[in-house]
Amino acid sequence: MSTPLGTRARKLLTLVGVGAAGLAGLAAAGGAAIGLEHPSVQASAATPAAALPALSPVPAPGGYADLVERVAPSIVTVRSERLVETAGYRSRGRRGEQLPPFFRGFGLPDDQQPRRQSGLGSGVVVNTDGTILTNHHVVEGAGKVKVELSDRRTFEARVVGTDAPSDLAVLKIEAKGLRALSLGDSDAVRVGDVVLAFGNPLGVGQTVTMGIVSAKGRATGFGDGSFEDFLQTDAPINQGNSGGALVSTSGQLVGINSQILSGSGGNIGIGFAIPAQMARSVMTQLVGGGEVHRGLLGVTVQGVTSDLAQSLGLPDVAGALVSDVTPDSPAARAGIERGDVLVRLEGQPVTDANVLRNRIASTRPGSTVSVGLVRDGQEKTVRVELGELKTARTAGGGAPEREESGRLGLAVQPLRPEDAKELGISSKTGLLVSEVDPDGPAAEAGLQPGDVIEQVNRRPVTDVAGLRAAVKASGDKPSLFLVNRRGGRAFLTVEAPRA
Repeated sequence: MSTPLGTRARKLLTLVGVGAAGLAGLAAAGGAAIGLEHPSVQASAATPAAALPALSPVPAPGGYADLVERVAPSIVTVRSERLVETAGYRSRGRRGEQLPPFFRGFGLPDDQQPRRQSGLGSGVVVNTDGTILTNHHVVEGAGKVKVELSDRRTFEARVVGTDAPSDLAVLKIEAKGLRALSLGDSDAVRVGDVVLAFGNPLGVGQTVTMGIVSAKGRATGFGDGSFEDFLQTDAPINQGNSGGALVSTSGQLVGINSQILSGSGGNIGIGFAIPAQMARSVMTQLVGGGEVHRGLLGVTVQGVTSDLAQSLGLPDVAGALVSDVTPDSPAARAGIERGDVLVRLEGQPVTDANVLRNRIASTRPGSTVSVGLVRDGQEKTVRVELGELKTARTAGGGAPEREESGRLGLAVQPLRPEDAKELGISSKTGLLVSEVDPDGPAAEAGLQPGDVIEQVNRRPVTDVAGLRAAVKASGDKPSLFLVNRRGGRAFLTVEAPRA
């Protein structure tokens, strides 16, 4: 599933999950002051024809049936479901008076109650223990996620964690007899390599297409805060392929399909996959701790154009030009200034702003790195101890603590200050609802993801243990919940099923 992100003339970027529009304009060079900025166009020099080596004739392509037979059992269909609030929703009380807006969707009688929205995507089994990789936007905000295997077995999946900036999510199912696909070395993939794309496009069923790697290191500008290092491919990808596999001819997973560039929402031969190296790093952190930690330099950068390089006296059109430095940031403490051009990181060339941004983000916070920069035509090296990039709350709540035995049909986690700020509420403590089972008691009472439970039976609750104790103390009576939804409070009665 994905949320509409706006459109721009002529070129539309599509998240290839089914269930919402998911369109975004293809961003031009430039970006936002987050930790580092989006890239500019990287210049390249053409190689003289005389210098090109002679190529041997390409043999006629053979079939890929054996490869498909090996890979297909590792590809799954991901179906998600969430509650969405109807626009313009209104409720009326017993006397017919219009109730305040914050009562919307709290189980009051109306013909426009929140509706269930379904989404469709794909996924890849990467471990025989049931670990599955997919896209963040496929399961974003979902209360229930189901995984269908190639042999048509279906399992309810647990969201281990999601990471919006990389658009990756990790699911877990309890199943036997799974066949996993190993992650390959996406750095070793070359432009021109043949690849196969697996998934369930438009819900027609498991499908495989073939193409080549058209480019590497692409950044589409999908959204502020995203980290992109896409493999571009012309292997046909359509909506529903999100989270599916991009596989090399050796049968290794080299990418997770994520976006397409299209004016109609259908394939035009320009698709983007998250490289396996990034997927491996994000997955390891989500499985290990439920969230992703990224390094922070504390600068806003832009790409170096030919005109800028000439004005700054640079020998090459490369590097990342610092347009701003965050006060008291790691960069500021290391002496990096506005106007510096960052050209090396740990001795490796910085070709453009996006390369720097991704490499800083993939470095462990607290690490000390060497940064080569050019200032007034002179190159120097500084040592920087990286901070940690603070992003918005991990969508899906990472690995939220679940209410005991799932009796209420919801998952919650302690409210953090950044959660309250993001939700626009004044609450300092409480439990943030991250998941709701559409068929459970909590959903029946009107609870939704994003609600904050402040009290149960008129007593504050700050952790899962407190919630469990309060519900248990209710005995056979319904529990009285005080819920804060986007700044409006209302009491709900939640009746837990008897043991």
